[in-house]
Amino acid sequence: MAEFKKEIVTLSEFIIQRQADFNYAKGELSRILRQIAFAAKLVNREVNKAGLVDILGAVGSTNVQGETVQKLDEFANTKFIEALISGGECAGVASEENEEFIPINTDLNSNAKYVVMIDPLDGSSNIDVNVSIGTIFAVYRRVTTSGSVTEADFLQPGTKQVAAGYVIYGSSTMLVYTTGNGLNGFTLDPSIGEFCLSHPDMKTPSTGKVYSVNQGNFLHFPQGIKDYIKWCQEIDKSTKRPYSLRYIGSAVADFHRNILTGGIFLYPATTTAPKGKLRLLYECNPLAFIIEQAGGKATTGTQRILEVMPEKLHQRVPLILGSSEMVDLAVKFYKEHEEKVAQV
Repeated sequence: MAEFKKEIVTLSEFIIQRQADFNYAKGELSRILRQIAFAAKLVNREVNKAGLVDILGAVGSTNVQGETVQKLDEFANTKFIEALISGGECAGVASEENEEFIPINTDLNSNAKYVVMIDPLDGSSNIDVNVSIGTIFAVYRRVTTSGSVTEADFLQPGTKQVAAGYVIYGSSTMLVYTTGNGLNGFTLDPSIGEFCLSHPDMKTPSTGKVYSVNQGNFLHFPQGIKDYIKWCQEIDKSTKRPYSLRYIGSAVADFHRNILTGGIFLYPATTTAPKGKLRLLYECNPLAFIIEQAGGKATTGTQRILEVMPEKLHQRVPLILGSSEMVDLAVKFYKEHEEKVAQV
């Protein structure tokens, strides 16, 4: 009997098949996702040949975060914004690389109902050393009804996201996204230039053996987080400890590994960054939406990430996310210490 290969489902085909998941029937959101996928292919091409052309290294300026802008950062930012403008369904873009949001007022976009928040190239400090980097994005339905977008269209809590996802540029390139109806991953097949469904209905284990944290900041962490990390390092056969420390320095890469194998990612407040370091709109909200769709949790330590009301475009917050049982325990350690301090 002849053997048949498993049917290949491309991202575009999958989006069409799952159109009902988008809640809005006219296809605008699906077109935004396809435009993001198109820009990701362009960025992937440049990432893969970065060592062969003059695209590595800094451009000599800094972004709004005070970080040196890498050439690939600038390229990725430009390509994602251009793709969203040309798609006609995006009314405005807010990027980690730009101080202000960008309204899109072309005739093509005059009736656009969505805004996009994006971190074009997460982990860019790893560009020059050939370590995995990524893109993170979130899509919201605008709250204003006419004219140019305003800041209010972007300062929405994460619960209002209609789609979120990330792209990881690694040994293979993957795009993972959710519209609130489960999480699915697509791997780029370079032979046909298409993202193909490779990880349907992704779920993260309720616990794992990996914790991801910048151990170099340990002395600056809240005591409750220090206590949790020490607990992860203790020997205990019943809980299969000690856990393994795995920290890449690209949030997307650490997050992607942990979502597949189980684990926890911590970027708490520190004495040097008391409000946290990761950006609520560009990193924390989309990753929180994604991890919850996979069965995990995301919190600041005191509040569910998706319920934080943003006050400014580049707001930073502490972040703990990953397998639900691991997050719960980390929060328990954190709160117990804070309660002890409050009682003194």
